[in-house]
Order: sequence, then structure tokens, then C-alpha cells
Amino acid sequence: MKKAVALFLTLLLLLSASSFALAEDITLDVIICQYGPNTSDWFTGTGMDGTSFVKKFEEANPGIKLNLEVVSWNDVYTVVSTRISNSNPPDILNIDVFANYASEGLLMPVTDYCPEELYDDFFPAFMQNSVVDGVVYAVPDLASARALFYNVDMFEEVGIEVPQTWAELEDACQAILDFYGGDVYPFGMDMTTDEGQANFAYFAWGNNGGFVDADDNWAVNSDENVEAIEFVMGMVEKGYTNPNPATQTRYDLQDMFGAGKLAMVIAPNSVPTYLTDKGYTDINYATAGLPHNEGATGSSVGIMDRIMAFKDDSAPDQAARNEAIGKFLTFFYDPVNYVDWVSMEGFLPAVNSAVGALIEADPSFESWLDVLNTSKFYPSHKAEWDQVKLGVINVQQNALTGGDVKTLLDGLQAELTK
Repeated sequence: MKKAVALFLTLLLLLSASSFALAEDITLDVIICQYGPNTSDWFTGTGMDGTSFVKKFEEANPGIKLNLEVVSWNDVYTVVSTRISNSNPPDILNIDVFANYASEGLLMPVTDYCPEELYDDFFPAFMQNSVVDGVVYAVPDLASARALFYNVDMFEEVGIEVPQTWAELEDACQAILDFYGGDVYPFGMDMTTDEGQANFAYFAWGNNGGFVDADDNWAVNSDENVEAIEFVMGMVEKGYTNPNPATQTRYDLQDMFGAGKLAMVIAPNSVPTYLTDKGYTDINYATAGLPHNEGATGSSVGIMDRIMAFKDDSAPDQAARNEAIGKFLTFFYDPVNYVDWVSMEGFLPAVNSAVGALIEADPSFESWLDVLNTSKFYPSHKAEWDQVKLGVINVQQNALTGGDVKTLLDGLQAELTK
């Protein structure tokens, strides 16, 4: 009898040890996009307080390891597509698109892994932008709003007012060009794969156009959009912009702006942080609303990125994996970590619990939150958004080399309505 009890206890200990070892073996593959010069350091380097996010997370969550990689925005879509093609998607992905992955059945519903308390902390409007067929498939990572940044000293020296309409924008650009010659580019445009879709949105929405119609159907070739992109090409042809919009990213433009080589640029609320980090402390700048066409309704552009979790049918313990993903989210959005992250890169928060601390640290956050509340967002809830995003970038780049805007937009619309 004693031997039987001893054997039972031994087996129990072995099973317990086996279960513990299994828990110890949970490793989450995580891909985070490169938001700025501090992203990699914050997640995997020394961090702002001398300790990286990965190290702090693993110390606070024994039994869960993070295999975390920071990838540039220019490369992340290719990296993720390759991993999916190889049946090796990440466990957790930070990116802007999501609906294409959800429509292919690759993502888990957020309710499978996100703790209820955290779920309720997200801004409802942000969550609504991550819904496909009534199911939430991603949570908001952070947000940004766009404004027109302009060099105050240049405007005063040239003697011009901040433009509100497209006609005023062209007049201001010409005045700057006449005054400074080739020493200053009047207006910055990014038509690269980094922000080309944003450039399209600035002008399409500024002409009462956009990506979709009132019924949420794709309408990229609307008359308003054609007029908007033709106006953009006219700006380039007249020499009002940076010389290489197809290759100069928003970071290049922000560097030009900080160095006094660019008079105006539409950019996110993170620009002040970026300029400070890069040492551009002498520039005197201010912000204004985005210029729009006469008779159109002006609006800002809101950008929201996401965090999502991919399915993994090969995981030996689905419940433990889901719990580990939930712990990752809980730790990331804990105000101690999240406020540090958002304020470091100069973005806007996605959870209510971070707002108070951010406004206390920087009162300007409150005005940007007001801008965000009146912003339009990309239709990223539609599965074709990834195709549309790259499509409008290609349209602009092809138009730069002589392509007809209407023909190019008609071609994109035809692809979307096959």
C-alpha cells in the first residue's frame, strides 16, 4: 500500500513538473513596426529606464518568453506575407491592416484572448474600426492625427498667411518659391509605400472624395478623386514640392522641415517629439488645419494601427497560449508601460486609462485628441484595403512619370469590382 501511494505521489510530481515545463516553454513570436528612432531600443534594447520592454515583461511573467522583432514599415508587409505563405505567421502582429487576414480566417477574435477589463478600456470608436462581420479581430495600438506644420519665421519673412484652400496653398507655394528660390521647398509630399495612401487621403478627402462612397462601396475613381490627384500632380510639376515624392518618406520630409529646407508639411502629432529627438531645436513652427478645395469640407486624417493575434492550431495548449497573449496585452497597455511608449514616440493613446497621465505630462495632447475625434479614418475594415492602399500609391507614382490620373484610377476601380 505504501509503495502504491509513493508511486502515485511520484507520478503526480512528474505530471506537475511536466505541466510546469510546458508552461515554461510558451514562446510568443511578436512583430512590432518601427515607429521612430526609439522603437527598437524601447522594445528590445535598454529602454527609457535602462530596461527593455521584453526584459521587463519576461521578469513579470515567468513561463512566457518573447521572440520580438521590430520591422520597418517599408518591409513589414513583405515579411508578414512571407511568413504566412510559409505557414509560420507571428503569434502577435502590430500593423495597420487587418481585414485581409481576418477574411482569410487567420486571426483569432479579440474576445478569445483579451481580458474583459482591458477590452472595456479601449476607445469604442477605435474598436468599431476593427470589426469584420460583427467580430472584433484587432485592438488599437495607438493613433495619430494629421495637421499642417508650417515654418512661422518663413511665413512672416515672405509675408503670407497660412493657406486654408488649395488656391491659397498654391499662392503661398509660389510666394515661397519666388522669395527663396531653390533653397527652400514650399510643400512636402510623401508618395512612398510608407505614407502614399495618406497623401492620397489628404487631397481626396479635401475635395469631398475618398476611398468609398456613402454606401461603403469602393469609389477610388470618383470625379472628386481624379480632380484631387490631378491637383497634386500640378503641385509637383510647378516645383512646389520636394523633388522626389516617390522616394522621400515622411521622415525625410520631417528632416527637411527641421533643417529649414521645407516650409510646409502635413504630418502627425508626433513631429514635435521627432524634431526634438533629432536635435532640430531652432525651428519656429506652428500647426493649422489641412488645406482643402474651395467649397469642400475640410477634415483631419486619423491614423490607427493595430495589434492582432494569429491562430495556431499546432499549439499544444490553446488556452495557455491565449492566456499568454492576454498577458502580453495587459502588460503592454498597463499605464506604467503604455504611457511611456506613447509619449516617447509622440502618439495618441488608444485606452482611456492613459489619457489623464498623458495630458498631465503634456497638455497639448488634449487638443490633439479633439482633432482625432473629428478625423476621418481609412476604410481598413474592408478586406481589400491592403490592395487599395498599395493601389493608390501606385497610381500617384505612375502619374508622376506621366500616367493619366483618370485612367489609372479607373484601372484600380476595375480591379476592385471584378
